[in-house]
Amino acid sequence: MKLTDYAGMDLDVHDPVFRDDPSVLSFADVILVTVKSSATAEMGRLISKLAKPSALIISLQNGVGNTATLREVLPHHDVRAGMVPFNVVTTDEATYHRATSGDIEVGAGAMPELSNDDLIWQETANIEAVQWGKLLINLGNALNALSGLTLYEQLQDRAWRRLMADQMSEALGVLKANGIVPAKTTAAPAALIPHILRLPTPIFKRVAAQMLTIDPTARSSMWDDLTKGRVTEIDALQGVIIELAQKVGAPTRFNSRSRDLIKKAEAANTGPPGLTVAEILSGS
Repeated sequence: MKLTDYAGMDLDVHDPVFRDDPSVLSFADVILVTVKSSATAEMGRLISKLAKPSALIISLQNGVGNTATLREVLPHHDVRAGMVPFNVVTTDEATYHRATSGDIEVGAGAMPELSNDDLIWQETANIEAVQWGKLLINLGNALNALSGLTLYEQLQDRAWRRLMADQMSEALGVLKANGIVPAKTTAAPAALIPHILRLPTPIFKRVAAQMLTIDPTARSSMWDDLTKGRVTEIDALQGVIIELAQKVGAPTRFNSRSRDLIKKAEAANTGPPGLTVAEILSGS
């Protein structure tokens, strides 16, 4: 297996051992839960049957509800929320490329040393707010999946950035109305990101270069899901914003449009639809 990253890391992992027999959970000191949100409860039940009580369980999943689901199933385990800020793409068979920057954050508490020179793990006392901040960024996954473009190509286009900004501004308003304060997960506070996205492209490039390192090949995991015919996590992202909006009577024009078009693409099962900004806004 080969692991590479945007900064030039090129690591060959010789003779890695992969097992799909869940009995391996009984030997683990740390269990990283990375399944899609829809499979969280099932994975929790497997861990409950097989893992030793001292095992640390870390959810590295998108969305904000998975840790609560795991804790409900695993009341006697130390279950922590985690946040992975970077994007990973498969560039070849058994080759995985980290395409954007950022460190893994985990809820505070005793844990083994997991960091190395190429990947930093850090504890944070406010992991729930960090998860909300990550959710806001992840709302762009749907637009990337609908476009068929790379993230780099999409961010060079001001029309796409404006649409990302409108969707995120809408979500920020919903969170505020529900008393939720998202933490900063990039160099800029969440409330400033829509304004940065709307900047003219030459100015945006200069500002963004200080916030995020992104590889030209990077795409969203939701694009990958549509490409491979998998069910996406749209309900754990836009779906959560829409549910919160219904509680306070807030509109969700942009988030609802993204969710509906992703659902349509899932049903068609023909991959990313390659929509334009105008087509998304018109709902086609």
